[in-house]
Amino acid sequence: MKIKPLGRFGETMSSIDVFNGFYSGKRVLVTGHTGFKGSWLSIWLHELGAEVIGVANDPLTERDNYVLSGIGKKMKADIRADIRDRSKLKKIFLEYRPEIVFHLAAQPLVRLSYDIPVETYETNVMGTIHVMEAIRFTDSVKVGIMITTDKCYENREQIWGYRENEPMGGYDPYSSSKGATEIAIASWRRSFFNPTQYTKHNKSIASVRAGNVIGGGDWALDRIIPDCIRALEVGQTIDIRNPRAVRPWQHVLEPLSGYMLLAQKMWNEPIKYCEGWNFGPKLESISTVWEVATKIVEEYGDGELKDMSNMNALHEANLLMLDISKAKFQLGWEPRMNIDQCISLVIDWYKKYVSQSVYSLCVEEIEKYLCFKS
Repeated sequence: MKIKPLGRFGETMSSIDVFNGFYSGKRVLVTGHTGFKGSWLSIWLHELGAEVIGVANDPLTERDNYVLSGIGKKMKADIRADIRDRSKLKKIFLEYRPEIVFHLAAQPLVRLSYDIPVETYETNVMGTIHVMEAIRFTDSVKVGIMITTDKCYENREQIWGYRENEPMGGYDPYSSSKGATEIAIASWRRSFFNPTQYTKHNKSIASVRAGNVIGGGDWALDRIIPDCIRALEVGQTIDIRNPRAVRPWQHVLEPLSGYMLLAQKMWNEPIKYCEGWNFGPKLESISTVWEVATKIVEEYGDGELKDMSNMNALHEANLLMLDISKAKFQLGWEPRMNIDQCISLVIDWYKKYVSQSVYSLCVEEIEKYLCFKS
């Protein structure tokens, strides 16, 4: 790829492959590939030469990154299936024989989990168990990355970041379902994928936890970026329901780069890395919702915020941070962007998606991301 300047994003364009050809020709199955994070991961994997098999429900809107990018047409297989359907999932695994699995499919929204708590548990807990069972009975799978969330921890609203060995928990149905999912993953790792018995099963399983992930192509309800963009596009005031909540904000490409690096490490040293891992932002990127919304308005060049705090609103965590020391020192992974760079890249996507090829725009933004230094 040619080296070219990046303008205000700084430095120069670098190769999109920072994994030294590892993914080229690999059969990689991504659950939830029609979702926000899954679509970005699928695009990156496709650009690296992987044979991507996607398994997911339909996308939620016609403006989702998956739809606008057209990534489904470029994949080896673009399959509609619900991860709660255990038998169908196992058939897909046996037919396509993936070597690496990234499990992202989930019910990912806190507020929605209050409306559909049973479905949230069925999808997040049992769905993950079905994926692990499919991995267990598919000889070709060597590495499984189970994506959960930073909200899986028993949140005590503490002022320091949670470490991977701290207790799982969760107040709301979504958070508690992810805590329960982490417990199930740990149980399957001990019971069926125990690293001390690797030569018997030949599989390495890890769970990964990221903070509040933002980026282009996310249109989910009750998320700060989509809420802001929807209001900005029609000239409405942006309502902020929980302005003082503190979150570890990070661009979607930050944790994805960590997941992909971890999978490579696990492939090469399967016993060493099959654990839980946090992937969070730089310390200065841990900000309040109001601060992030203010930066969005400034970068977009328009807009007005309104504090819609409600003492009787459904419970959401006010303070949540991750300790990423383990990923930094054991994987050699660090976040590349600060909060201002992150917001700038996000808004760049939303300003351009209506007039540019979205697939090319995503590739361009991966290239820009990789030019930032850790």
